[in-house]
Amino acid sequence: MAISRALMGLALGISLSAVATHAYGDQAGTAIVAEVDGQKLTRADLEQKQVAKLLQARYQQYLAEREALDQLIDQQLVEMQATREHLSVEQLVQRDVISQVKDPTDDQIQVFYEGMRTEEAFAVAREKIIGTIRQIRMTKARTAYLQSLRSKSTVRIALLPPAAELPLGNVATRGPENAPVVVVEFADYECPYCQAIDPEIKKLQDEFGGKVAFVFKDFPLPMHPNAQRAAEGARCAGVQGKFWEFHDLLFTKGKKIDVAQLKEHARTLNLDAARFDQCLDSNEQAAAVRADLAQAQRLGLTGTPAFFINGHFLSGAVKYNTLREIVEQQLGAQEGARTSASK
Repeated sequence: MAISRALMGLALGISLSAVATHAYGDQAGTAIVAEVDGQKLTRADLEQKQVAKLLQARYQQYLAEREALDQLIDQQLVEMQATREHLSVEQLVQRDVISQVKDPTDDQIQVFYEGMRTEEAFAVAREKIIGTIRQIRMTKARTAYLQSLRSKSTVRIALLPPAAELPLGNVATRGPENAPVVVVEFADYECPYCQAIDPEIKKLQDEFGGKVAFVFKDFPLPMHPNAQRAAEGARCAGVQGKFWEFHDLLFTKGKKIDVAQLKEHARTLNLDAARFDQCLDSNEQAAAVRADLAQAQRLGLTGTPAFFINGHFLSGAVKYNTLREIVEQQLGAQEGARTSASK
């Protein structure tokens, strides 16, 4: 039907058999996955020794599944709305999306044409421009409509990102020691994405209060010349009990993190200047930073920021709602476990 093209995925039918828990998560660690000259290799061996390869592959699969799941949810919402209004999906979409999209005015077409910087005659380009603007407006209208349906519905996502074992060791922690959810961030103080997402981390802390603890791990990237020393500086401040104050200052100062500026930051925080300088100049904390870096490499991390929420992996500058969703999933799972145990 012609309407199918106009829907553009709004009511796309999707059949998923792998949206639930991955099969690899169901196997016990003692399960034998191979034998080499009689030497048994278990699932635990595979998970521990090949985590760098497995984690990234599983994360890509998760992203594909999550995209498909979102489309499936959108399809379900549209179908349910159509049923409530005694309409077909095509009728609903025609009324609430397609009919809302207006063609551009002649002035808008002219402005768009001038911005193209093309030698193609206006009369030739005109219909192409109209089609492009219609497409843009259709996409916006479809997105807005789906968001409106979601806002009126209760949607709970059970699909989780892949998980990995993550020994924390002696780390800087912000929040209660017994928090049910622990958010671990691997980050680089010169990484613009880490700087951009830092306010979102603080927002998460404000929203969930004592339910979430935050752990920071250093992952200084080779293209950032000051990141290693900045990480050492934060740890030197931590020796004097002000790791998080120094950490916050570094992310607000952006690129102002060379050695001289690190020392100036220490004085801004009223640290013992001589003690801080000695710690930084002697590379006292370099080994600790390298230990975090080595852990990131063992996990197969390739960029920053990277997050582990109760072990569940998220990569890149993820949105606040994504972080919040995983935290809520973890809190809900633990509440459900307590409810089941009390019965």
